[in-house]
Amino acid sequence: MSLVVTVEAECFEIAGGFRISRETRTHAQVVVVTLQDGTFKGRGECVPYPRYGESLESVQTQIQEIAPALQAGLTRATLLEAMPAGAARNAVDCALWDLEAKKSGRTAADLAGAGTLRPLTTAFTISVDTPEAMAEKTAAAAHRPLLKVKLAGPGDDERIAAVRKAAPDSTLIVDANEAWDQSCFEINMTACKAAGVALIEQPLPSKNDGLLAEIDRSVTICADESLHPGKSIDGLREKYDAVNIKLDKAGGLTAALQLVEDARAQDLKVMVGCMLGTSLAMAPAVLIAQNADFVDLDGPLLLAEDRSPGLTFEGSTLFPPRPELWG
Repeated sequence: MSLVVTVEAECFEIAGGFRISRETRTHAQVVVVTLQDGTFKGRGECVPYPRYGESLESVQTQIQEIAPALQAGLTRATLLEAMPAGAARNAVDCALWDLEAKKSGRTAADLAGAGTLRPLTTAFTISVDTPEAMAEKTAAAAHRPLLKVKLAGPGDDERIAAVRKAAPDSTLIVDANEAWDQSCFEINMTACKAAGVALIEQPLPSKNDGLLAEIDRSVTICADESLHPGKSIDGLREKYDAVNIKLDKAGGLTAALQLVEDARAQDLKVMVGCMLGTSLAMAPAVLIAQNADFVDLDGPLLLAEDRSPGLTFEGSTLFPPRPELWG
């Protein structure tokens, strides 16, 4: 039986909504690819990212266009050349990994040479809001060991101070999503230092991040939007101390595994992050997160209801995926 390729868009409600510097969302919209050969089935999930011109429609079209090649025997290796990096290739690549694991009777971790997967501690995200509202949300999550705080630019010094006061014992990482500029950069950097923030993610717009090469980076600065889909990490070391590797931007697990190697070779710390998706999107990222310095795979924890079966979480501890979910 020839390979059957199915592409579906799905929608999951976000518990309490989700807000970053440039958008507010109430639902996570994902695309799922299923590859079925009559006996075995492999699945992959991606999250289209408008920041890079992706939509549900464009991603589904990309996948449908590659379907004949998949049916003709396209492999993970040849996929890297057949599709550009991005969400569509991620879903296809992860589905191919899952299908190969199911057909071989081995785990995807084994196929990737990752060994036995161990549980991880993931960050838990606090959406941007007023300092008072963020403090209230943080207090409810103060038992978690690692919190990721979304920021928005001016006023972030007050937000950071409020969050730290509400969670005195948690490790804090902050994500500005390119929202800082000259008017608030120094103030917010000072606030981060005072609060003992462990990492600042993408403080400046990627097109205007040259300043980071000129300052004393006393807090670890991590590239996210500045690590563009399909681009290498060459040159980032001058401005950043870490890179956030996401499957949707890398264009799949295959490419992400190489990015991790490249980052380590350039003495960059590694953060493994995610878009706002379900457990199916997080599961492959558990492989590359095994030796990461920071793990941010809390997407399912932010949903009103995850898909079933999903990943197992105990507090902020994330357990490796079971084969019935992925891999």
